[in-house]
Amino acid sequence: MTVPSSIPRNRRGRPNALASMVRHWQLYAMILLPVVYIGIFNYLPMYGVQLAFKRFSPSRGIAGSAWVGLKYFQIFFTSPSCWQVVWNTLSVSVYSIAINFFFPIALAVALNETQHKGFRKTAQMITYAPYFISTVVMVGLIMQVLDPRLGIVNRIVVTLGGAETNFMGKPELFKSIYVWSGLWQGIGYSAIIYLAALSGVSPELQEAAIIDGCNRGQRIWNVDLPSITPTIVIMLIMSFGFVMSVGFEKVFLMQNNLNLSSSEIIATYVYKVGLINADFGFATAIGLFNSVVNVVLLVGANSIAKKMNQPGLW
Repeated sequence: MTVPSSIPRNRRGRPNALASMVRHWQLYAMILLPVVYIGIFNYLPMYGVQLAFKRFSPSRGIAGSAWVGLKYFQIFFTSPSCWQVVWNTLSVSVYSIAINFFFPIALAVALNETQHKGFRKTAQMITYAPYFISTVVMVGLIMQVLDPRLGIVNRIVVTLGGAETNFMGKPELFKSIYVWSGLWQGIGYSAIIYLAALSGVSPELQEAAIIDGCNRGQRIWNVDLPSITPTIVIMLIMSFGFVMSVGFEKVFLMQNNLNLSSSEIIATYVYKVGLINADFGFATAIGLFNSVVNVVLLVGANSIAKKMNQPGLW
């Protein structure tokens, strides 16, 4: 792309950056608000990361607080709850990634193959609508449906001759309830990305597959899925960047004393041990550990994808 001659150039013959920005100020104005938002809420808070290595004193501020080195990391890694909390976080996250990775793709492919436009739009609306339910309302619905005495699930179980079960009080059921309810709420929204990718599949490839005698299943497997593989890989890589960042709000609302052994994750542990007790250094240390693990997993997943000749994030 050639640069218009009206844009001033520097001594090396390159376009002057400031003059180019002035000339195309409308484009820079469009991205100004997102850049300011990211700067304020993502980059400025990095100044507080040093709290992980300091004994914070409100009177002295962050800069004046005394250094304690790796004390808070040692407290966390030597605490009895540490590895149980880390395991709960990892298991819930990996379980969620596995379920939420496959089903949105399957839904997108099914909707893409649906010939009846009215049915397709209705199915999209029904699967997309739960995404707009707030987390508080969502957890309330889960508790009502799974209520030991009045919940519809227990009523069906009792009608079929079974016994009432306190689903929310069983630690072994917590992760499944969390993941599958999350799938129901987010499958429609997640499928939109794959539907957009499927809309870009070459019609010539589809026609060639039909001429070769491929049935619908063979066309999906040999044409549709390979065509959207780059999108699938990128979405999978991005999900690895949030392995240790299981949502706090939903887990916290679903917690009770009976399922705590399975539902206590890093986010809720930090809230209870660090923030409620105003131990900001301890909370920051665990949050920093969380972020480092996410970055390592993200970079590792991206590197593996590149070695397999798949597109990566960079």
